[in-house]
Amino acid sequence: MFTFTVNGKKKQVDAAPETPLLWVLRDNLGITSVKYACGVAECGMCTVLINGKARRSCVVSVEEARESDITTIEGLPDNHPVKLAWIEKQVPQCGYCQPGIMLQTVDFLSRTPNPSEAQINQAMDDVICRCGSHPRMKQAIVLAAQMTAKQGG
Repeated sequence: MFTFTVNGKKKQVDAAPETPLLWVLRDNLGITSVKYACGVAECGMCTVLINGKARRSCVVSVEEARESDITTIEGLPDNHPVKLAWIEKQVPQCGYCQPGIMLQTVDFLSRTPNPSEAQINQAMDDVICRCGSHPRMKQAIVLAAQMTAKQGG
């Protein structure tokens, strides 16, 4: 039995220790915003925040996630600057990749509150959006950084 907190709620699951967190979130807890695509941590679709850091849940075992604080896109408040910026800049097309990319953005902005274009490009270099919404993502990241700065951090 493994215990962790997901979006502020304590959860217990019974799973094999090596089971990827991705499948525990989707299959055991019904959180389908965490997407499967590559299974080898290359695309970013399955990104969640584990103790505030962006991690690819397809390569994190449930045992490794034990006692952690896990945040999926549902765990971000509706008024979070990243969510608001994504809406303002109309980033998604199909939306499949967006939850993971948004969570990677949350982590990135927590470490780089006033990013340059080069820093944004580097931080988003390892996420894949087949719809090609990267230009709008970059605009939304800049806007989210500005919103966060206005809120005082």
